[in-house]
Amino acid sequence: MTNSTLTIRRASDSDGVALHRLAALDSSSAPRGDVLVAEVGAELWAAVEVESGAAVADPFRPSGDLVELLRFRADAIRGERRVERRRFGGLLPRIA
Repeated sequence: MTNSTLTIRRASDSDGVALHRLAALDSSSAPRGDVLVAEVGAELWAAVEVESGAAVADPFRPSGDLVELLRFRADAIRGERRVERRRFGGLLPRIA
C-alpha cells in the first residue's frame, strides 16, 4: 500500500457496483446482507459479509491483510450482537 488512506466501513447501497466488480475479479459472488469494506483511497479493495465471513478481494492488490482485518471486525460485530440478544432477551416481559 502507498500513502493512501485506509477506511474500514459498512457498505452502503452506493457500493453495489464496486462490490460486483470485486466479486468478478475474485471469481466469486458479491457479498450480501451486512457487509464491511476496506477502501484504499477511493477504491474498494476487499469486502466481507458480517454473518458468514465470506470475502471478496482484488487479487491484483495486496488485500490479504485487509480481509483478515475485515474478518476481525466482523467477528467483533457478531459478538456485540450476541451480547445484545442475551442482555435484552431475558429482560423483556413475555406476552401470554
